[in-house]
Amino acid sequence: MNSYQADLHIHTVLSPCGDLGMGAPEIVERAKEAKLSAIAVTDHNAVLNYPAVAEAASKLAPEILVIPGTEVQTVEDIHVLGLFPDYSAALSFQEWLQCGLGGIKNDPDIFGYQLVIDSSNSILDEFERLLIQGVKYSIDEVIEKIREHEGISILAHIDRPSFSYISVLGPIPDDLEVDALEISGNVDRVSEEKFCRKYPERIFTRSSDAHFLKDIKNQNSTELLLAEMSFKELAMVFDTSEKFRKVTSPCESRNLQKE
Repeated sequence: MNSYQADLHIHTVLSPCGDLGMGAPEIVERAKEAKLSAIAVTDHNAVLNYPAVAEAASKLAPEILVIPGTEVQTVEDIHVLGLFPDYSAALSFQEWLQCGLGGIKNDPDIFGYQLVIDSSNSILDEFERLLIQGVKYSIDEVIEKIREHEGISILAHIDRPSFSYISVLGPIPDDLEVDALEISGNVDRVSEEKFCRKYPERIFTRSSDAHFLKDIKNQNSTELLLAEMSFKELAMVFDTSEKFRKVTSPCESRNLQKE
């Protein structure tokens, strides 16, 4: 097994709350500087800037795996990440998701621009509907649909006082069939351990939720032990019966599977 660092929650200029510096080559260069082996492109309720980042990586850092994904805002206003094995699956999920997206139009002066770009940051389109609004689907429906698309579901930033499962609905039930819980990159280790003790059977990830380039850094990522860096190997991490592929941080002592 080899050790890899992955940041599974990064926004681009498609997210209206994302800084305009979050262009495709800039994200890739920053990930390379941070010595990341994988990044996930997870804009709000959309997957359309994955091709730009993936192509930029193929030119600038082909060793970095770029994963298509999205950060869904459910009807309850809970954020959950969906990561997918390929862009076709991500687009299919987005098609379903967009059917449930509200009709509020984006006002760039208030919320920011929602730009679809290519690998050189040329603007291809501007998404009209506001992406930072809830869809009509429940958290359970979203998790199930991610699974139908052979994706990985992760409850986003469970430590935060808004848009997290805990802040909206309270303690995470044992029977919620989500693959992992995400801890924000800036959370201190003491607080992190509290979540590990509260949910001892869960797998945790640590991600940057980067809206600014400065947030993409090694300490805001998750260490993984895999045979190789691929989506197939990554998915094995979240199979609790798997003995060898592991999440080794955060909550290292909790997440190591039995040898």
